[in-house]
Amino acid sequence: MGFGTIFFIVVAAVVLYQLRSVLGRRTGHERPPYDPYSRTNDNPTPPREQGNVVTLPSRRVPAEEAPGRFEAIDKAAPLGSPANAGLRRIQEADPSFDLDQFLNGARAAYEMVVTGFADGDRKLLKNLLSPEVYQGFESSIIEREARGERMQSSFVGIDNATVVAAELKGRDAFVTLRIVSQLISATLKSNGEVVDGDPETVAEVRDVWTFARDTRSRDPNWKLVETESEE
Repeated sequence: MGFGTIFFIVVAAVVLYQLRSVLGRRTGHERPPYDPYSRTNDNPTPPREQGNVVTLPSRRVPAEEAPGRFEAIDKAAPLGSPANAGLRRIQEADPSFDLDQFLNGARAAYEMVVTGFADGDRKLLKNLLSPEVYQGFESSIIEREARGERMQSSFVGIDNATVVAAELKGRDAFVTLRIVSQLISATLKSNGEVVDGDPETVAEVRDVWTFARDTRSRDPNWKLVETESEE
């Protein structure tokens, strides 16, 4: 061989040695290349806590396992009663339903409706009543105005509001309350003569009102759909 041939053989050998030292050689125990689309169910890696973030299982807790889920309902209506069963069905259909919040909202709505009716505030009433109930309230307001009369009313407070019935009809929830309130109310003629009631006496008023809401609606507000006085 000539000197040039030997020189190129030596150079090639050095290059191959360096490549092998850098890339390594296969031994039969190499880990396969990572495939981001491969399934990992065969050997799942347990979730690890990272700071305040913990990967939780996706299992949903059945209703019967959720502690205290129906606690407010069981306090408001006897367990096993139709009202209790109805409230439970409403909460199952709409997990966001909170009976305590509903009762607070119903109390506030009662005061607004009573004072709105006395003041003839149609805009306020329209937002709180169903179309059918609103029509009845408006008719009374129109008749009162036609006679030249006005209502003088002072809301004292609500003694109690208790659930007497509840049911789920399709997707519509209905809750009926017995509301006992204290009011000062009187109907007066334009000259101040009292037609009905007493402008100075606090009277106890008992009403039975039914509120309704579509459980699948994004609108969280309930509407007053039925009213009656309890004598």
